[in-house]
Amino acid sequence: MSRSPKPAGKGRKLSNFLCFAVYSANLAFGRAYKPILDAVGLTYTQYITMVALSEQDEQTVSVLGEKLFLESNTLTPILKKLEQFGFIRRRRDPEDERQVRVSLTPAGRRLIEKDLGESLIDATGLGEEFPVVQQTVSRLRDNLLRNTRPEKDEPAAGQQKQVRRK
Repeated sequence: MSRSPKPAGKGRKLSNFLCFAVYSANLAFGRAYKPILDAVGLTYTQYITMVALSEQDEQTVSVLGEKLFLESNTLTPILKKLEQFGFIRRRRDPEDERQVRVSLTPAGRRLIEKDLGESLIDATGLGEEFPVVQQTVSRLRDNLLRNTRPEKDEPAAGQQKQVRRK
């Protein structure tokens, strides 16, 4: 006995997709941040880069990229622009010339100390739930990353697993 096919789209509502709720919330955050960041001449990605640097100076580009979930080929143009603005300084690591270390300049630190996003906490309307929601979304992200990473023994997409012959 076979089951009858499920009608296409039945029971699927965009409002029931968690991924869409997170995606559209991200767009709403971007819209909320835009006038605040436009006033200081930054993009959101430039701003969060500076926030990450305010937590710890002298980070390598690779460590900073991991924190921001950005590849170095995406992060490098952001860093170059922030350096042109005078907000950050990049320099080669004297102990390992292959590494570039990044830090905030005094001007960059002054800008970040203004806490540009503080007014958006109230705009979320979450009140005391704000830290719980933030932690839950972070846990969601971490779980998805952990459960979508390729296994160490599995070849990357498009690669053949090498077989050793004795």
